[in-house]
Amino acid sequence: MASERENFNLSGPLHLTTVDWKNTHHQRSVAASLVQGVYILERDRQEKRQGSQALAPPWWEFFQFQIVRQLVDDADSCIFGAIYKFTPQASPGTLSTNESPHYVIAFRGTIRKPHSVSQDLKLDLQLLQNGLHRTSRFEIAMQAVRNMVAATQENNIWLAGHSLGSAMAMLAGKNMAKMGIFLEAFLFNPPYVSAPIERIKDKKVKQGIRIASSLITAGLAVAVKGTHQRNRFEDQFVALSTWVPSLFVNPADHICSEYIGYFKHRKKMKDIGAGGIERLATQNSIHGLFMTAMGKESEPPLHLIPSAVLTINSIPSPDFKHAHGIHQWWGPELYLKSKLYKYS
Repeated sequence: MASERENFNLSGPLHLTTVDWKNTHHQRSVAASLVQGVYILERDRQEKRQGSQALAPPWWEFFQFQIVRQLVDDADSCIFGAIYKFTPQASPGTLSTNESPHYVIAFRGTIRKPHSVSQDLKLDLQLLQNGLHRTSRFEIAMQAVRNMVAATQENNIWLAGHSLGSAMAMLAGKNMAKMGIFLEAFLFNPPYVSAPIERIKDKKVKQGIRIASSLITAGLAVAVKGTHQRNRFEDQFVALSTWVPSLFVNPADHICSEYIGYFKHRKKMKDIGAGGIERLATQNSIHGLFMTAMGKESEPPLHLIPSAVLTINSIPSPDFKHAHGIHQWWGPELYLKSKLYKYS
């Protein structure tokens, strides 16, 4: 039996009868709804809901999108993503669509149902091991993004994802940014793979741990990497800083809440005159430096990004499930705090 949250008419943002594409709250709500559409597409497939019984279409049709392509995992045939095309219907009183995306490529997160949970958890494990870029699912996603950019010859393409899906969207966005193509990205509850320092209540202890970690990481980077190698990584990080994805996090969600401390700490280090140390620490991870010391290639951790607009949902969550859920991001009555963090 379908849950209430799968039904758009019961839980979707019905208040958005007219979308103002210049309004960041409207943009967020639509992007989250399109990600939910991918979740429900896969649930429709699992439950064999077709035609009038399918629950997924209202999640995109309400906003005048249509599906161009479903992205399917080659390991278990599950639907993990979708490419949407915006097809507005002109009518009196319609707001300008100049700011709207022409296409949205959206990725879902983990579904803990028998038909998909095994492969999803394998991807979660790859993410924890910083190996998401080596998976066939990501290769399918990355190729879809490249093909869409090449076919449209434009940058008016949005990336969107939730949880595991936001990690895929982030990695795809970073790869495109390295090529000089900066895609708008809406990343809901993006995983930050590290020790849960943000959950420490004592602010002085938390700050001390972060400063010590930065000093150790920067020191190891100087010891392990030569000047040429450090300068090369610095150049790549500076080039990536032009890309400014939108991150949406909840303080009660330990999967993504570390981004709050990550960006605050960078500003703190700059304020106390240790910006150079933090810039070096931000570009590296201790695990990656050990791999380099052993002569092995290591991809930079996915969560290390130079710039972002960080939006925090400050409404208290009753439990982790709510704090990590995609449904929190399309509500009309949210208490959100947003801040731009620009790498320099």
